[in-house]
Amino acid sequence: MDAHSRGRADEIDPADQWVLNPQTGNYELRLDHSAGQPQTPSRPRRSSTATAADTGAAAGTGTATEAPVPGQRRRRVSEPGGTGQQPPASRRKRKQGASRKKKVLLWTGGTMAFVLVGGATGAYMLYKKLDNNIHVVEPIGNQSAGFRKGEAFNVLIIGTDKRTGEGNGGYGDKNSPGHADTTILFHVSKDRTNATALSIPRDLMTSIPECQSRQPDGSILTIPSQAKARFNVSLGQDGRDAGCTMRTVKELTGLTVDHFMMVDFNAVKELTTAVGGVKVCVEKPVDDPKSHLKLPAGESVIEGEKALAFVRTRSSFGNKSDLDRIKVQQQFMGSMLRQMKSDETLTSPTKLYDLAEAATDALTVDKGIGSLSKLQDLAKELSGIDTKNIAFATLPVIDNPDEPKPITVVPHPTQAPQLFAAIQSDTSLTEVKKKTQDAKNAQAKAQAKLLQGTRAEAVDVRVDVFNGSGIQGAAQSTINWLQNDEGVSRSTNKSNAPEKAAKTTLTYAPNQADQARKLADMMGLPASALKPGTQDAGVREPMTLVLGADFKGAGVPIAGPAKAPDVEKVEADKQVCAK
Repeated sequence: MDAHSRGRADEIDPADQWVLNPQTGNYELRLDHSAGQPQTPSRPRRSSTATAADTGAAAGTGTATEAPVPGQRRRRVSEPGGTGQQPPASRRKRKQGASRKKKVLLWTGGTMAFVLVGGATGAYMLYKKLDNNIHVVEPIGNQSAGFRKGEAFNVLIIGTDKRTGEGNGGYGDKNSPGHADTTILFHVSKDRTNATALSIPRDLMTSIPECQSRQPDGSILTIPSQAKARFNVSLGQDGRDAGCTMRTVKELTGLTVDHFMMVDFNAVKELTTAVGGVKVCVEKPVDDPKSHLKLPAGESVIEGEKALAFVRTRSSFGNKSDLDRIKVQQQFMGSMLRQMKSDETLTSPTKLYDLAEAATDALTVDKGIGSLSKLQDLAKELSGIDTKNIAFATLPVIDNPDEPKPITVVPHPTQAPQLFAAIQSDTSLTEVKKKTQDAKNAQAKAQAKLLQGTRAEAVDVRVDVFNGSGIQGAAQSTINWLQNDEGVSRSTNKSNAPEKAAKTTLTYAPNQADQARKLADMMGLPASALKPGTQDAGVREPMTLVLGADFKGAGVPIAGPAKAPDVEKVEADKQVCAK
């Protein structure tokens, strides 16, 4: 059964979900098939060409026409002296005062990836027709949990480079098994006020853990771990499935991946066409012979093949690297989100229908979100998030030091752990005001007594660092961060502590309080970590810092960040021109 016939076994046409209300002259959604509502027999969908021809013919003969609805076949309407029959009035009372936009919003449901945030799929009205379109794969060992109130969750969005589909063979390796070409970890906060979309570069060198994958013939293949590999081969290579990519992301970030969504090139073309195009902006004209992308400077509306070329090109922007392409993709997705939430999409039944069909045809998901009803549940969880509180960020990286001429990257030794810690602690990168202020107030109150007073200059701070965390190299990485990033040159690695410590502590003398305050500010130490002594120290005597089990990484606040780390990001409500 091909992609276009999946989900149509019950022969229910989407147009049969609509009835004409003669009191208003509008087509309205039938929410159930109770007695007394008109039942329209299912008939084959007419092509868009035929519909256009019918419209033109009607206009030429003076026949009254009606606004089309998704998949609608024209019904005859009574005319003076005519024999056409008027459909009986719906017995469902029309709710007074409800705006058309509000009713359409009630019809919308879940779709794919960032389209979900737009909540604009019409999934509710098309449930029976489209439910079987979704391809469901359950990774071995995956726990398909639902969405629990008061808990954050993470969805891994994977765009593969598989070249199936008309016209896609020209993009790179046409024989690719479908690697993780574009990967985004979408974190939704526990209070549902904000979300972070973390892009993971495909050329990131990382470790891929051992995983099991179910093969097309039903057998289970165990793929051994790989200590150093490009992130994109966590999918497709050696038979790995999306579950292997989920495990790789968990090992990399420390974040549990609850669900995954996977799409290929066709999704970009079909979804952008379904919404009538996506607005993009470029600072200078683009004429890329590789992707065949041609755009004038300034704003353009693109869809279909041109939209795919825009998100695929590496030759037109920045330094022609994958990292700069990620920035362009983030700007594109932010613009697409705005289009999904726009009035022209939400109030267009035709666009909602086209978007629903394109999304469900494109999706491969895990069992936990493997139906329209479950995707609708996900959409409800996301419906209250304003686009201004959706932040796109890229995993901070540096050039791979193991390569003479680096072509791959590795996580930034301090910024990457800081960003992971922020997401783990549910800190918004857009700094939702109330959340940030509450965190600052709590931290300030706890540290008020111990941290009141002057601060020493970083160059005057003396500290010996002991590793009681159980993490190999923790003391040295902290020393490197203190000396290179913070200017604490008088810091010394004292190797392992006599025993493991549950908590990080800073012991200092009364006359070192200004140094202790400075170091506490740098490391985000909670008040409980500060251990003042009773006797003054000598002029050159250092403080003692023991890293405990709560140590998360060099430069990562022990108490959890009270505000977002300083990383480059794009907020979904802002139009940015690609450079």
